[in-house]
Amino acid sequence: MIELTKQDALWIATINRPEKANSIKRSMLVELVEIMESATQARALILTGTGRVFSAGADLNEVQNEGLATSDLWERLSAAIANLPGLTIAALNGTLAGGANGMALACDLRIAVPTANFFYPVMKLGHLPQPSDLKRMAKLIGPARTKLMLMGGQKLTADEAYQFGLIDRIVPSNDLMRVATDLTEHVCAADPKIATEIARLCDGDRT
Repeated sequence: MIELTKQDALWIATINRPEKANSIKRSMLVELVEIMESATQARALILTGTGRVFSAGADLNEVQNEGLATSDLWERLSAAIANLPGLTIAALNGTLAGGANGMALACDLRIAVPTANFFYPVMKLGHLPQPSDLKRMAKLIGPARTKLMLMGGQKLTADEAYQFGLIDRIVPSNDLMRVATDLTEHVCAADPKIATEIARLCDGDRT
C-alpha cells in the first residue's frame, strides 16, 4: 500500500489505499518509517498519494482497537523525514487530515491541489497531537492559527492554507507531480554537500 519508485537521485513514495481515503494502517506506517530512514542517499524525495485524498490519517479501526493515533511511530516518521539531507516535498493530491499532517509538516515544501482541505481534529478525538507536529505547525503559521486548527477544529481550504503559509503553492491536479518533480531538478543535479549546507543555512534546526 506504499509504493516506492526511484528515479536516480529522486525517490517518490506514494500512499496507495484510495478505497480507504489513504488512511494509514500500522503496517503502512512501519513501511513509511523504513523508507524514510533508508532514504539518506536520495537527493530529493516526494511524498504523495493516490486518488482524491492525500491521507485521512490513522485507520479508524486501528485507532479504536490498537491505539494507532498515539503510536510513537508517527513521531519517528516525521523525524526521519525532517532529518533527510535532501529536499523533501509533500505533493498533496487532496485532503490532508489527522496524523498524516505530521509527515507533510516535516517536509521542506508542501504543494497542494486546489480541492485539498486541511484539518487535524485531535481534540475532538480525545488525544494530543504529536509534539513535533504542533511545533512545526506553529512555526509555519503561528500559535494563534495553530490553535484555530487544533482547538477550534477549523478545516482550511487550499486557499486559506496558502494564505496562512501552511502550504507553499497551489497547483492544478494534472500538474501536481510535474511541478513537484521540476522542483527537485536542481537539487538532484547539485553537489549534495552544497544542497545540504543551503538547507542548513535556510532553516537551521530542521527538526
